[in-house]
Amino acid sequence: MSSGKIFLLFGSTGDLGKAAVKFFLNQNYDYYYFFTRSIFEIQTVKNNYSIIPISDLTKEEYVAQAFAKVKKKTDAGYYLFSTVGGFIGGETISATEYADFKKMLDINLCSSFLIAKHFAKLIEETEGGSICFTSALSSLKPEANKAAYNISKNALNFLVETLALEGKGIRLRANAVAPFAIDTQANREWFNDTTKLVSPKEICQVVQSFFEDNTASGKIVGLP
Repeated sequence: MSSGKIFLLFGSTGDLGKAAVKFFLNQNYDYYYFFTRSIFEIQTVKNNYSIIPISDLTKEEYVAQAFAKVKKKTDAGYYLFSTVGGFIGGETISATEYADFKKMLDINLCSSFLIAKHFAKLIEETEGGSICFTSALSSLKPEANKAAYNISKNALNFLVETLALEGKGIRLRANAVAPFAIDTQANREWFNDTTKLVSPKEICQVVQSFFEDNTASGKIVGLP
């Protein structure tokens, strides 16, 4: 008998992560793993979940330890959504601190690489699965004064496309959702035209559509 569908969420306490917890708990998954920097309470009557603290996603030993807490079942399918990301911008390349450039690579690319690597190891000899990362619409074309951020997100896109190719042998699908800007209180204070902001729910709906589509892989979907 199949063990069903297992859901994993990275970045559970960020603005998008909090919305994702609520959204995906209402989807048809049999067990949930929520990875987070700090323990948080979930308002639900369900008890089919685990909260796994992880302090630094750029250290492979921490990522490996976190994935080791996920039960591997050969008859289960695994679905992972990563909301992990950060933004540094507003400066030209000549004015950007090298430390800030490396920080963007660590947060937006290196952490995603480690998540992808250990997720691929997890689903080997299982029913397979699907992984979705959070990219950015600005990663799809060059833009002034956002080099560090956009380069890191563009590299993330390439990671996703490569993972999609390599994943065929283990039934692993990889995609990314690329919103313009997420509708949060902080972003509402920055943008004059809030109609351009993308709601966390809309992002989650796109991710869920990836998980439900057994043919979707290697796609970077921009929003709006």
